[in-house]
Amino acid sequence: MEWQVNYYKTEDGESPIEEWLDSLNEKVRAKIFRNFDLLEKFALQLKEPYIKPLEDKLYEIRAKDTRGIYRVVYFAHTGKQFIMLNGFTKKTQKTPRKEIALAKQRMKEIIDE
Repeated sequence: MEWQVNYYKTEDGESPIEEWLDSLNEKVRAKIFRNFDLLEKFALQLKEPYIKPLEDKLYEIRAKDTRGIYRVVYFAHTGKQFIMLNGFTKKTQKTPRKEIALAKQRMKEIIDE
């Protein structure tokens, strides 16, 4: 069985990550989806520049264009699935603490289900 990319969903079925992806321009979305495809194909073997480990089992998918730097924070979950937790436009050198805190909160929700 191959690895699969899935999106975090709230209790009422909303997917903030999908909404964020839909808000991006087509070119950036295509780059991110290409990296999702690489992640599904190469799984845990995929390394920088496509992904980067963060902390506490969290990783980020990386993409950029002339307008900005984009990140999707995710983790590897049981059943060979990568759960995309949140996405953001990066404006500083370091990944913002609030984005990591949000990802940790969402990861905890999924693990505690």
